[in-house]
Amino acid sequence: MSTSTASSPLDQPYPEHEGKPFFGETLTLLRSVRDHDFETLADLCDDDFGIVDIAPDGTNVAVRSRAEWESWFHNLFAQLDAMQAATDSTILAYDAVESDRMGYSVLEFRQSLSIGDVVATFDCMTTIVWKREDDGRWREARWHGSVLSSDVPPELLEH
Repeated sequence: MSTSTASSPLDQPYPEHEGKPFFGETLTLLRSVRDHDFETLADLCDDDFGIVDIAPDGTNVAVRSRAEWESWFHNLFAQLDAMQAATDSTILAYDAVESDRMGYSVLEFRQSLSIGDVVATFDCMTTIVWKREDDGRWREARWHGSVLSSDVPPELLEH
């Protein structure tokens, strides 16, 4: 289920973050999750060190291997599709540091989960470790997300 629309915050410019390391890659990560685009997401993520991600209910999920990573995202996208749920993200803050082969970014964002007209929001903070591949391309080596706060309407707790 693709949730990409012209009104998505991820498709609007973020001039305050233009030129910051890994910002384009970060937008691609968030858009890939929004659009349930496994192939693009998988191509950008190496996740040598696993990830700590956020489940639809706002809890943390530890994923330790590539096989677990693939299973997590296939199952997550299928679960969201079965729920007829849409997700989106609004970037609230972003910063990054880059060196020759490694870098990291800190992303603060509000993720929304919509089922029909009912919307839950999760304010999240994520640290992303980036590594430069031998071909010069940057890939995510680690994602660690945490929910700082959430607003989940009672009717969504039934799902």
